Amino acid sequence: MIVNRRVFSAALAAGAASLISTRGTAAEASPGLARNVVLVHGLFADRSCWTEVIARLQAAGLNAAAVQNPLTTLPEAVAAAERVLALQDGPTVLVGHSFAGMIVTEAGVHPNVSALVYVAARAPDAGEDYPALLEQLDAPSTEESVSG
Repeated sequence: MIVNRRVFSAALAAGAASLISTRGTAAEASPGLARNVVLVHGLFADRSCWTEVIARLQAAGLNAAAVQNPLTTLPEAVAAAERVLALQDGPTVLVGHSFAGMIVTEAGVHPNVSALVYVAARAPDAGEDYPALLEQLDAPSTEESVSG
């Protein structure tokens, strides 16, 4: 199924809106309820890909920020996410798209993180070596690719 950016943005905003108290906006919600959402983009993108999502989250009363993933190394990407997480006031939902699933898994231990969301993302087991896992997988044969 192919989903365009508007459908994706609406679905993510609807899911995030469920974090809001039924009594009011996220700012009025109980202290334990996440009011912050930090979004991390995958490869071949930058944080501007979250612009529409951020607008929808803010309209729902949530604080939203996007990490500029440096696209260099995993430790540097995790550090970038941790810097944005450190700026959040209170519980924060950390969202990763695609390769950023690896980043949010690593950064998800930050004390501000109350939940992780994987959007079409790789959700590794604790300590899993993703490159080693990829080496174990066989490349699809030409016949499999054609008959798909």
